[in-house]
Amino acid sequence: MPDNTDNLLLIASLYEHIPPAVFVFVLGACVGSFLNVVIYRLPNNMRLLVPPSSCPSCKHRLRFFRENIPILGWVAIRGKCRYCKAPVSIEYPVIEMITALLFLTCYALCYWVPMSTPFLGEIFGSWWHDNGVIRTLPMFLSLLTLVAGLLAMTVIDARTFTIPIQIPVFMTIVAFVAAIVQPHLNMRHVPEQLWPYPLISWTWAGAAFGGMIGVFISTVLLKLGLFKYSFADYEEYIKGDEILAVYPHARREMMKELLFVIPILVGFIIGWMAFYESGVPALAVQGIAGSVLGYLVGGAFVWGIRIFGSLAFGKEAMGLGDVHLLAGVGAVVGWWDPILIFFIAPFSGILWAGFSVLFEKMGKQCKEIPYGPHLAVATLVVVFASPVVHRFWAVAMPGVQMPTAEKLQSIHVGVDLTYGEKQGLMPITPHVVGYDKVKQDVSLVCGNKSSDMEKGHA
Repeated sequence: MPDNTDNLLLIASLYEHIPPAVFVFVLGACVGSFLNVVIYRLPNNMRLLVPPSSCPSCKHRLRFFRENIPILGWVAIRGKCRYCKAPVSIEYPVIEMITALLFLTCYALCYWVPMSTPFLGEIFGSWWHDNGVIRTLPMFLSLLTLVAGLLAMTVIDARTFTIPIQIPVFMTIVAFVAAIVQPHLNMRHVPEQLWPYPLISWTWAGAAFGGMIGVFISTVLLKLGLFKYSFADYEEYIKGDEILAVYPHARREMMKELLFVIPILVGFIIGWMAFYESGVPALAVQGIAGSVLGYLVGGAFVWGIRIFGSLAFGKEAMGLGDVHLLAGVGAVVGWWDPILIFFIAPFSGILWAGFSVLFEKMGKQCKEIPYGPHLAVATLVVVFASPVVHRFWAVAMPGVQMPTAEKLQSIHVGVDLTYGEKQGLMPITPHVVGYDKVKQDVSLVCGNKSSDMEKGHA
């Protein structure tokens, strides 16, 4: 009898998840096809949507139902242009397949793999499993944008040592929109996990909003010409077919970037002081504030190393594209994971250096790659190997709780809080230090309901 029950559960699971999984895989392949366009056109300063895709050799326009079908199109033409017989790089179907598999992996780990499964079921947490794909669609689309953007930036950066700003900016916009829309869906809030990334109090929400206002002010001043673009004359030092140049004025250019940072720092400090110890905002505010803070923290870590490293050594320490990359990642995953990513990325660089030495001893030269791909690898490690990261943290930092496991306060343990009309009256709070103060805030807002909950769990 138990075997029959298990079989029925397996069949039910297949019926439930195979159709959306197939859809997500096909969506990933189509997005991968678009990424091929992005990877080819953005570094060449070409428009993405026009002209339509064509053969680079004979310029013949590709037809969707023949040459342009993701993955299968390359197989159908056997890797050669149908008209001029010029070889078509296998990179195209590889990018499409990798994107499709990444999308499918995200779906499987978020919704399909049971939470009881060791390691795999622990990666994304109960919030995704309990709410399902429809209720978490904004955040899921943000996650898919993250993996697609990382793939495109990795390929472009490894090839050209540049990261087109359009990609991380698009990631950031999608993350902000998802954080705004998600709280308005009819979600189920369970004690195990409240939100995909750490939430924050009014103090840090004010700091995040103030810092973001500073970003807008600095950007406007930059567009108006009151602030100057750094490294504007960089291409004058590039010779021939070189990708990188030896730029002699790095310290001078850092002064321009420090000037850009000043309004951001001022806005961050003013926002922090204006909302200092102001309690805990509603979930709708915490969601977008956590995303904005992640954007600022991710960018600040890399930008700080870039500025002070360049001032110290007289040459560009890190690329500005790396700043935008980790800022966009922070907008998707919140403020804590970029810190982990920043410190894990050097290990990826060390591994690559080790493999390079090994390949050189074997008589094969390994291409030097910039730091962006290492940040992308570290991001995938933090996102898709979170149980390993958590266990390593527990060993390295015993007794120090990571702020990634968002849980409700203990007065709500065991209570299934379903998002509804009462959300506007009751701020749902993350598990943070200062429990007594948060408890008072909840009691003041909820009145006797909070006391009734406490009695029920005494």
